[in-house]
Amino acid sequence: MASKTAAVLRGLLFISSRNLHKCRASANVLNQVWQTHRSFASTSRDDSATFPDFKVAVFSSKRYVADFLTQPLRSVFPSSTFVEPRLDINSARMAEGCRAVSIFVNDVCDAKVVQQLAGGGVQLVALRCAGYDRVDVKACHEAGIQVVHVPTYSPQSVAEHAVAMMFCLNRNLHQAHVRVSQGNYALSGLVGFEMLGKTVGVLGTGAIGSHAARILKGIGCRVLAHDLNPAQECVQLGVEYLGLDEMLPQCDILTLHWPLLPSTHHIINKERISRMKPGAMLINVSRGGLVETDALCEALERGQIGAVGMDVYEDEDALFFEDWSQYTAQERMRFWDRRLKTLLSYPQVLVTPHSAFLTREALHNIATTTVSSMVDFAAGRPLRNLVQERGHSPKP
Repeated sequence: MASKTAAVLRGLLFISSRNLHKCRASANVLNQVWQTHRSFASTSRDDSATFPDFKVAVFSSKRYVADFLTQPLRSVFPSSTFVEPRLDINSARMAEGCRAVSIFVNDVCDAKVVQQLAGGGVQLVALRCAGYDRVDVKACHEAGIQVVHVPTYSPQSVAEHAVAMMFCLNRNLHQAHVRVSQGNYALSGLVGFEMLGKTVGVLGTGAIGSHAARILKGIGCRVLAHDLNPAQECVQLGVEYLGLDEMLPQCDILTLHWPLLPSTHHIINKERISRMKPGAMLINVSRGGLVETDALCEALERGQIGAVGMDVYEDEDALFFEDWSQYTAQERMRFWDRRLKTLLSYPQVLVTPHSAFLTREALHNIATTTVSSMVDFAAGRPLRNLVQERGHSPKP
């Protein structure tokens, strides 16, 4: 009984720390948690130089972005500007006269945008994330623009979010919270299972996947993994590496931690879902394009997949990081996504708005790394986080 209680407490701590109870009620969690980031607005730096003539345009600068990045950025680049719209062909002109732009995961930096940025004087694109699948790196290099990113800002944050989703879905906490708030204290339909001894498959054991495996081993799960390059840390923990097709039928839970590459697009498709253990849980905190959405909906409806936790969605770029509740119905219809609304209607599905990274620690690391890269560029020093021309996102 004590072990069961301890497991539930661990799950509740994960849920509470990641605000999953709020995400179920509102996709605007980023605005809800911005005040918690004030204490990390100041980022110490060893480099005391300032570059008053080096102008930076920060795109996708929602309130939480300006809150954690304004002080560290403007202390070095005082003429920097924060632009709320995301970068695309329509907003690129707002970088006119800037030498650098800072962009986020769903900003569009394709060849046409790159051409416009270069014409306005931009020489550096600094991503506030690890992935760069929406950046045409080749076009940037051809235009004389260098690209840097934040290769690892807090893999622990993303891994904890994945495990929090497992606890939430397993114990139906998202449904229980809504029920109680409406005066319904019935227990039927809320039965879960113990995580202890369950088999969890980790697809991709880079920095994030390795942290997830460590947490899951600590809970008492049997952890399997699939990766072309097994992580030594996972091997030492006793994680068993298997081929993907051999691993899928054994997993009670499958968690995805691969980057989005041409070779991994829809890696979880109709065929692979059919090989999964019936009723298994699927967690995706990596990239939405890893999962074939139509096949996922079909599998949920026939019970092949028992529950899904998603922090990403393959068509999220036009939807996420916006508060659509403030728009008219006609305006919302322009970006209405029927498949996403279908997923949200399922009781066994939990969706968060690409917020797995969103911790104070991660924001601090993102600010430090991003500003440091810009300082290195402005000072003519080698760039430590330079993105090479590979045409895809790095392994997380």
